[in-house]
Amino acid sequence: MKKKGYFTALALAAVCFLTSCGGNGSDSGHVTLTVMGRKSDMEKSYLTSIFEQYETSTGNRLELIEYEDAEFEAEAAAKFAKGELPDIFLHFHNADLNRFHAEDNFLRLNDEGWVDDLTDSARAYCLDKNGNLLGLPFWESSVSGCYYNKTILDSLGLKPAATQTEFDVLCQVLADTGYVPVCWPADGCTWMFQFGLDPVFADDPELLEQLNQNKITYSEIPAVAGMTQWIANASEQGWFGSDFLECGWDDIAHLLADGNAVMTFIWDTWFYTDFVKDGKYTADDFALMPVFMNTTDSGTYEGGNLNMMMLNKNSDRLEAAREFLSFCADPEHYNAAFDGISTVSCFKGQTTNIQSEMVTEAKASIAENERVSTAASKIIGYSAEDVARAFDSLFRGKTDVDGCVKLMDDYRIKEAQTQGAEGF
Repeated sequence: MKKKGYFTALALAAVCFLTSCGGNGSDSGHVTLTVMGRKSDMEKSYLTSIFEQYETSTGNRLELIEYEDAEFEAEAAAKFAKGELPDIFLHFHNADLNRFHAEDNFLRLNDEGWVDDLTDSARAYCLDKNGNLLGLPFWESSVSGCYYNKTILDSLGLKPAATQTEFDVLCQVLADTGYVPVCWPADGCTWMFQFGLDPVFADDPELLEQLNQNKITYSEIPAVAGMTQWIANASEQGWFGSDFLECGWDDIAHLLADGNAVMTFIWDTWFYTDFVKDGKYTADDFALMPVFMNTTDSGTYEGGNLNMMMLNKNSDRLEAAREFLSFCADPEHYNAAFDGISTVSCFKGQTTNIQSEMVTEAKASIAENERVSTAASKIIGYSAEDVARAFDSLFRGKTDVDGCVKLMDDYRIKEAQTQGAEGF
């Protein structure tokens, strides 16, 4: 709370400072940089740490422009439309980034001195379709996959799956034994579908390009129908449990901790931020295997979705903003910021963060089957909420598999048109 109050006061002071100086953003050689992002993001401990380090070390100031999460995309886009761009913009590399015309507004960072210190997966996440680096990934990184209760599997003499067939057999055996094989939180949770779609498009960039040029649709891609059919079958066979349509975010931890559900498709940091501590099982009872959703036989992991610091290339304070990124990318500074944070490293020199034992134990499997986040970040018009809406119609018997895929297409194309995407 002290930090939150400090930065609120700091932001107000920065506004007064700019006003008194005629808006030139400098005084006695010091610079004020504007930083725009979601309120909840800006209050992450590692961001408040790096902000405070920067101001203390340089004497420069940061004016934080924050919007409530639900309002961020619309409010920030409205500011951009008026030409009121910040010096530094925080955003994930997802479909919503198209609102902000990245090619016209943000500096490409390919030649910055800190680029070689990025891990391969962090760097890959931040590349645009032409291979240019959009921003500095300064965020917690996770590995998404199928997290399973190894204690329960061991007690039943079962092993984790390595193929789609093995996973299907595992689910059926668990269901027959009285367990919910997969906790599928269909009430308001929307991320699961992208794990299945990632291999379809990450493994075939030309297919992704055709989809984004509106030359092909989901309905013409057999793997999308295959995934949809698998999810439909799993729900009908009870692999998600009998009340998964009423299962939401707050229910996942309890179902897993009590041992009612054995597996869920989620990310490692969740176990350190949201898993309950008063259940029969703890995070130590869980391990990691790939997600299987009938789109790749050996399964898949999704690399972390990362908040990027991007630079307004038309800013009058561009050089100072570049120096700010260099400050953030300095090992001494980012290690201080991420000290004790449970995250996969974004920087090769990152040493103070905590590495999840679940992830380190699955290191070889992850190296073989991990894909950069693709569906949510690179499909034009992709909306996780829209995909979940289409599947809700399927789950409730309002449409069939083909109808569900068509709804996914309809929603995606409509969103792409709203964004003004070329070809739609």
